[in-house]
Amino acid sequence: MNIELPDKLYYSIGEVAKAFDVNASLIRFWEKEFDVISPKRNKKGNRFFTPQDIKNFKLIYHLVKERGYTLEGAKQVLDEHDDIKEELELIQRLELIRSELIKLKEILDSDQK
Repeated sequence: MNIELPDKLYYSIGEVAKAFDVNASLIRFWEKEFDVISPKRNKKGNRFFTPQDIKNFKLIYHLVKERGYTLEGAKQVLDEHDDIKEELELIQRLELIRSELIKLKEILDSDQK
C-alpha cells in the first residue's frame, strides 16, 4: 500500500478517498465505525482529515483490506495490540526498500544489454 498525499495540515474527503482508491462513502463509514478517526468540520459540515487520521486510515485499510479482518476484528486489534502500528510502519519501510531494489535491478539489467 503506497499512499501518495502531499504534506498538509488537513485533507479533504475526496483527497483521502482518491489516495486510498476507495469511495468517499467508505471513508465516511469507517469514520463512524472507528473512534480513532475524528475529522475536523467546517461550518458547512465538510470533513477535513489530519495526518494522524491518515495514519489511522492506513492502519484500518491494512487490517481490513490487506489482512482480511472484519470490522469487529480490526476494532479488537486496534484496542488490544499497541504494536500493530509499529508493525505496519515496518511493513511500509520494507515495501519501500523492495521497490528501490527492484528499480536498481532493472537499471543494472538494462546496463548489461
